[in-house]
Amino acid sequence: MDGNERSIVAFASSAHALVHTYELSIPIFVVVWLQAFDATTAQLGLAVTGGYALFGIGALPGGVLADRFGSRRLVAGGLAGMGLSFLALSFANGLVAVALALAGWGVAASVYHPAALSLLSTGVENRGTAFAYHGMAGNAGIALGPLVSALLLVALDWQTVVRLLVVPAVAVAGYALVVEFDEMAAVDADVRESNADGPGRAVSPSSVLADSRTLFTAGFVLALAVVMANGLFYRGTLTFLPETLGDFLPPIDELLGVVGSDSVLAAELDTASLVYAGLLTVGIAGQYAGGKLSDRVSPTLGIAGAFGALVAVAVAFVPAARIGPVPLLAVSVLLGLFLFALQPLYQATVATYTPPDGRGLSYGYTYLVSFGVGATGATIAGYLLSTLGMGGTFLVLAVFPALGGGFALALYRWDPA
Repeated sequence: MDGNERSIVAFASSAHALVHTYELSIPIFVVVWLQAFDATTAQLGLAVTGGYALFGIGALPGGVLADRFGSRRLVAGGLAGMGLSFLALSFANGLVAVALALAGWGVAASVYHPAALSLLSTGVENRGTAFAYHGMAGNAGIALGPLVSALLLVALDWQTVVRLLVVPAVAVAGYALVVEFDEMAAVDADVRESNADGPGRAVSPSSVLADSRTLFTAGFVLALAVVMANGLFYRGTLTFLPETLGDFLPPIDELLGVVGSDSVLAAELDTASLVYAGLLTVGIAGQYAGGKLSDRVSPTLGIAGAFGALVAVAVAFVPAARIGPVPLLAVSVLLGLFLFALQPLYQATVATYTPPDGRGLSYGYTYLVSFGVGATGATIAGYLLSTLGMGGTFLVLAVFPALGGGFALALYRWDPA
């Protein structure tokens, strides 16, 4: 990578880690808010849902804005918005205030993925490698963010911890104001010239509709089908995984001594939570492998292979768990590797089947499908667990990677390039 590409990757990766640090720290604060506001899980769940829903819904308009005004400007604005939202959250004195602050976070965070992925796809030649580093940073935020928040809560009140989380957002937003890079460095000169007036164009429903019509080729539709299958399996598997792991793993009572038996977080620091965090950490290696693979082979073939492995993992998961902790740990490692290897692979695939000047919009649709449609995977998994039990749930969930692999192979056969 040259200096321009390193600046882009460093900027996007830092922001990516923060987005997921905020996203996954919220459940840690939920534990405290249940007692602080004397709330029920249903009430607090409703307050939190709004922010998460806006995180997905806002991806499409975020993509439109990225194409019009540039990615760096939008990512910096999103970081500033997330920081301000968490600052407001630190002064919340009730569930309504929590809901409003989290809604602000969801709106600000929603612009990130379409803007940053557009930036990486147009500014870096080896975009698979860029997606790999970017994904690794995101997984670092996913795994370490909640852990850091939980440890800080041992010594500090939740308001202070939330305010401390504002600091890195301000730092990276400030970095965006001084760092220099060319957002379109990896785009051909003739394409750059034809789109020289793209940023800053007026946004209107008719322009978005016209751009969408151009975008929705057969290849892009199949790519979205791949993303949908991944999103459904991702949410369906991970949402209840700590609970399902807890049915097979012994408790670690000695961990209570770290935080004190009277801590509201003590119940959360159990074997299942640690294995879950380990699985997410293993995903860092999966992101790297998937990104590097997409620079060497057709990303669609890589997707098909990863989905095939996930079918086997889903089918074997419960039988392995019943054998003992060691097979359960092994199958959990494989789940983390292949589940997160898919992300840079499908991000590269979307870039292959979309024009540079519509890249923000294309990733807007991508994450609307991934976070929006994919969110129903949690509902599906919850219903399956209540009716079929754990074994049946994983067998049914295996249908999603099977379908995704089929979509990827169809895309490859339609256009093997």
